[in-house]
Amino acid sequence: MRRIFGSKVVRGDQVRQKAHRKVHLRPTVLATPKDTWPKIEKLGLTMQQDGVRDWCQYFHFEHSPAYQKIQLRFWEAVDTFDPNSIAAILHAHPYHVDSLLQMSEVSRLGEDIQMASELIERALCSFESSFHTLFNYTQANCRLDYSRAENRSFFLTLFRHLSYISRRGCHRTALEFCKLLLALNPEKDPLCALLIIDYCAVRGGEYRFLIDLFHAWEPHRNLSQLPNFAFSVPLAMFHSQNREEKEGEGGGETEANKRLQDALLMFPCLLPILLDKCGVTLDPAVTSHSLFTQPIEREPNGLKLLMKLYVERSHSLWKEPEVLTWLEANCRVAVARANDKDPLNTDFRAKAVKRYSRVPRNIYRHILISDLDRVVSALPPDMTQTSINSYDPLPPPDSTCGYERPQIQRGPGAGDVAENPLLLLLRSLLPNYNHMAEGGRQQGGGGGGVGIGAMIHRHVDRVRQYYEDYYAQHEGEENVPLPPPPPPADLRRERMRELLGGVG
Repeated sequence: MRRIFGSKVVRGDQVRQKAHRKVHLRPTVLATPKDTWPKIEKLGLTMQQDGVRDWCQYFHFEHSPAYQKIQLRFWEAVDTFDPNSIAAILHAHPYHVDSLLQMSEVSRLGEDIQMASELIERALCSFESSFHTLFNYTQANCRLDYSRAENRSFFLTLFRHLSYISRRGCHRTALEFCKLLLALNPEKDPLCALLIIDYCAVRGGEYRFLIDLFHAWEPHRNLSQLPNFAFSVPLAMFHSQNREEKEGEGGGETEANKRLQDALLMFPCLLPILLDKCGVTLDPAVTSHSLFTQPIEREPNGLKLLMKLYVERSHSLWKEPEVLTWLEANCRVAVARANDKDPLNTDFRAKAVKRYSRVPRNIYRHILISDLDRVVSALPPDMTQTSINSYDPLPPPDSTCGYERPQIQRGPGAGDVAENPLLLLLRSLLPNYNHMAEGGRQQGGGGGGVGIGAMIHRHVDRVRQYYEDYYAQHEGEENVPLPPPPPPADLRRERMRELLGGVG
């Protein structure tokens, strides 16, 4: 470059580029803007103060008339089931938060996690640029009401961001965002931050924080009744003791041991699925005891979901050899206590039937946004067969908004989605999939892109071929084991590549 244009020209161009970037970037704390991002613009998203109550400052986000127009366009785009319409909004308004949330989910479904995470970071920057001057999130006394629609996107952005940075191994940073999420509305905890904060704390090595949180909140929140706290707290105590190189006083039972035994007596069905998920076995004399052989199906639906959620998310915490040795030792003691008719097992069982008979809406909401497919598949039909907006999953019944969303008259066939199981499947894979438009493109024989029907047929053919090849390889053999699941399909990836071609 210097030989062709001269050093002065190249140096001058570099200076202009740096100056250009300085104009585009604005310092933020929650997320760092990238040089490749569009300029952070003021769309009309602002934060207002609602007053002070009980030493807490209450705020809410507000949409200006200009932002409301963009939001109305977004709702119309969602109603078309066409991600291209949302992508068009992002091209014109790169920091519209609900469009960013929706397209982030499109990217995730297309297995482009990097793009999904970056869109969430962009939404976070958009929110931070609109914070009220008195909104000091480090003080843990700033509150947002989840029932207000304009606030909910911020909760969801924080949850998705902490999930993505935890994937990258930044567990301590994820814990700080989880603390912020919980502090915004600790009484109602609308996204159930308490169901993930223990995982972030243990993975991040913040054992003392988790122990202190448990002791502070247990008297009024009964955290020990949640499987994740019942198991994670003694695990944190175990690691904390090892870190400090301390043993139980006088050779007696440590608090970590006692709490783990209590957890095994209260949630015995969790042990078999935890060991299965970890791919390990313990002494058959322990695992074959009647305490641990009762089927999980006997448990109330709410408790089953919470146990499966904990195992899917936190099983990796129990794979360390010293942890497994400690677990097995306490399983033996728990079995002995069960043989001695310890009332904890029977008493908790009787209470659990009532306590977990009804699943709170925030737990369903947490599972839906946690990206844990096996737990989502365990949801009841009334959840899995319901059309859920990824930018606002399961809004609360008392939802309010500063302005009204106009009712859209849907065209013919729009109601088919709720009645057709196949279309429900497509909506679960592609939340914005427009089956009417897709059908029109296929009938007309034109329009860019491959029809979703053709993609499904290709996927079915691949799965059929996979199983035919497997059994052909084992032809003539006896007791052929069931084949492993086929490799992930490219159905979503193909569709998402087509949709995301110009976003960013």
